[in-house]
Amino acid sequence: MNRMLMAALIAASGHAQVGPDGPDPNASIEWVNVPKAGTLPKGVSHHTYSSASMKREIGYLIYLPDAYASEPSRRFPVIYNLHGAGGNERHGQLAAAILHEGIGAKRWPPMIMVMPNGGKYTFYKDSADGRYMGETTIIRELIPHIDSSYRTIATRHGRAIEGFSMGGRGATRLAIKYPEMFCSLFNQAGNVYHIANMFDPSQPRKYPNNYLGRDRARYIDNDTFLLLEKNLAGIKGRLRIQVACGTKDDGHLATVREFHEALVKAGVDHTYIEMEGLAHKEDEMLERYRPVWFDYHAESFRRAAR
Repeated sequence: MNRMLMAALIAASGHAQVGPDGPDPNASIEWVNVPKAGTLPKGVSHHTYSSASMKREIGYLIYLPDAYASEPSRRFPVIYNLHGAGGNERHGQLAAAILHEGIGAKRWPPMIMVMPNGGKYTFYKDSADGRYMGETTIIRELIPHIDSSYRTIATRHGRAIEGFSMGGRGATRLAIKYPEMFCSLFNQAGNVYHIANMFDPSQPRKYPNNYLGRDRARYIDNDTFLLLEKNLAGIKGRLRIQVACGTKDDGHLATVREFHEALVKAGVDHTYIEMEGLAHKEDEMLERYRPVWFDYHAESFRRAAR
């Protein structure tokens, strides 16, 4: 299978179709992607941090509001914006520009935004072989690095997480798994799967078996629906959740609806939006809701701070 066809399959289904003895869709990851000079939106800069789990430097973009420089004693909440499949840290620039515009118009209070590099198709999970530590590097390495390097509000009430497609899928699982770390989640057209039901050692070349390995405990630990049940007490009334998907997003809408239904059944208050006529298009989603895009996180920060 050629790489272009493989990438198309992954993008369409959300699943890698190759195994450890075939082409590895993550093998070509560039972990540091420096933008061309002068191309970044105002307030955005590129940096790296050291990943002990993967023994390499990893890039990220960070947006700092104007108040970060003008108010040197102030601390700021942080939004972690996770990219979709095939992306890297250079994603999210439109979101950062919209955030800057809204802060300038005083629609939202000053906030920091971090755009990590989560690898092309890690789905923000740790691989069984330890080569791709998509979860560990965000939770155990990047977030502590940001909190130690910038004037953040380094607690649950100062952190939000979001993402589109693979990023929404990853943000959802991480927030549900670590509700003590975040006060706000925004899943933007991110599939939510019953990963534990996909455990099948007889299919080592098929995702997720080609990534999570042969230990079923890893599948349970990566199943958002099971994590919701496990961590319900820490989620209800503490983690605000917003979910959005387009009505023409055939590859993602079904599982997004199922996650919405699971939240309703569990009694988790949340906001659910279906965007009429929208396919799987991140920029169009952002533009449609540009004036209110960060309202939810801003309100989450306000409530959690109380």
